[in-house]
Amino acid sequence: MMAFCALRKALPCRPENPFSSRCFVEILWVSLALVFLLPMPSDACDEPPKFESMRPQVLNTTYRPGDRVEYECRPGFQPMVPALPTSSVCQDDNTWSPLQEACRRKACSNLPDPLNGQVSYPNGDTLFGSKAQFTCNTGFYIIGAETVYCQVSGNVMAWSEPSPLCEKILCKPPGEIPNGKYTNSHKDVFEYNEVVTYSCLSSTGPDEFSLVGESSLFCIGKDEWSSDPPECKVVKCPYPVVPNGEIVSGFGSKFYYKAEVVFKCNAGFTLHGRDTIVCGANSTWEPEMPQCIKDSKPTDPPATPGPSHPGPPSPSDASPPKDAESLDGGIIAAIVVGVLAAIAVIAGGVYFFHHKYNKKSLPVSVRVLCWEWQCVSPSHSQQP
Repeated sequence: MMAFCALRKALPCRPENPFSSRCFVEILWVSLALVFLLPMPSDACDEPPKFESMRPQVLNTTYRPGDRVEYECRPGFQPMVPALPTSSVCQDDNTWSPLQEACRRKACSNLPDPLNGQVSYPNGDTLFGSKAQFTCNTGFYIIGAETVYCQVSGNVMAWSEPSPLCEKILCKPPGEIPNGKYTNSHKDVFEYNEVVTYSCLSSTGPDEFSLVGESSLFCIGKDEWSSDPPECKVVKCPYPVVPNGEIVSGFGSKFYYKAEVVFKCNAGFTLHGRDTIVCGANSTWEPEMPQCIKDSKPTDPPATPGPSHPGPPSPSDASPPKDAESLDGGIIAAIVVGVLAAIAVIAGGVYFFHHKYNKKSLPVSVRVLCWEWQCVSPSHSQQP
């Protein structure tokens, strides 16, 4: 920034007189500023390289070409065999000479299996930083640390914690319950997986006691049972009644804990809910009582032409074959034509006789026929 400002101040110098006293001083001042402000090539190395297993014995603030750094193994490491170089040199190009890890991890001693247990090494070795895990056999529990680590302790390698112990699992007697008892109640200690079974005492009242909860308990850990003790109490559900329904199974006069009843509905009613209910621990039926709902009246289907169900057509509905229709039509037409032809012949004959003969000369039968047909000649139109 100062250099640019100095350059701007030097601009008033005229080109025709560059070596005037004022210009010379300004140019010299700018040159000195550039010398101090612009980065200069370094003739020193950076900090020595870092390694996981080694560290420099001595650290300096600067390193010139030719300077050497000696390394030593960190705690928990020891020199490799055969030995590898443990020093690096600052070279003329301001870089350090190549160097690789020359130390390896130290190891902790192998741990023995605890009595009634085992030890394992998840890392596959006992070297510095590795861990060991302990487990106990079935029926035993661990006392101490389950996991320990290989670490430096002073000048030696040691495990972070002492090996644990595996103790036998034992349980204290389970809890006493009112109106009940359990097996082997005389014992003070129960071993792993040992079982006790609860039962209820006889009731002195009108209703018996029901065992609510798990009847059998197991010792599964140090003073730990598989569940809480059960209860002995009277559990009695009301008589189950479903309007418009009936009991199919589970009949009884009293319904105690876990009693099961199955229902069905009367004809014309549909069951809504579960058909099976159970007497629960709170003297209520579970799930809630079902209902029998009356069936709705079915709606009559709309009238449709023709039969409601497919089937063979009745004789009256059956259509005659096309050949029969053609045949009947031909017969009727022939009859009509014959009748018309007969009428025409008769009319023609009457007309002929009417003009050729007078009415008197006609025979009686012809005259009658002519009278019926109103065949009256012009000359006798007034006579009957």
